[in-house]
Amino acid sequence: MKPLQGKQAGTVVVHELYRSLQGEGIQAGLPCVFVRLTACHLRCSYCDTPHAFHRGEAVGLDVLVERTLGLARPGDLIEVTGGEPLLQDEAFPLMARLADSGHEVLLETSGACDIGPVDPRVRVILDLKTPGSGEASANRWENLARLKPTDEVKVVVCDREDFDWAMEKLREHRLLERCPVLLAPAFGRVSAAELADWILESGLPIRLQVQLHKQLWGPDARGV
Repeated sequence: MKPLQGKQAGTVVVHELYRSLQGEGIQAGLPCVFVRLTACHLRCSYCDTPHAFHRGEAVGLDVLVERTLGLARPGDLIEVTGGEPLLQDEAFPLMARLADSGHEVLLETSGACDIGPVDPRVRVILDLKTPGSGEASANRWENLARLKPTDEVKVVVCDREDFDWAMEKLREHRLLERCPVLLAPAFGRVSAAELADWILESGLPIRLQVQLHKQLWGPDARGV
């Protein structure tokens, strides 16, 4: 990809590095250091981080680990996200070295890249792309068999058709037997209350996810 062209081996192209509260997932509300890597090969219709597609700084792996741990306080989560972080091979040793520090490490990934090489200590948060995202064909279905009980599956729902599609996939792949599943409303397209009603109607133990950081700081805030 163009933003990664010319990148030297052993470096990571980083878009943002900051400490905030975890805004999503089953650990929402906890302090977290975010390592946002540059570049993504998908163009989801609801993407809220298009700024990460292009701009970034190439940083040596050792330097990035040092900077990240320098921001983290005892007990903080550390999340590697993007863009799509797994487009950079160095993301794998990065996560392993951050896990070596004793912090709980999270990976937010589109699900369109192989999660097989991810260090087993890392909690994978895997997006399942719906038809409404425009990227359902990018789902790497073999990733689902690699999910651990400590991982999470996230589905962003754009409309009722997306919800029904998600219910079909949850049953087909028996995802609720593998790990927690969270459904999130696409911002501005489905209300959280409407999605909550659909979840209750389903009778399934699915979690509703809202983006806490948008509630706290607004939908356009950066570095939070």
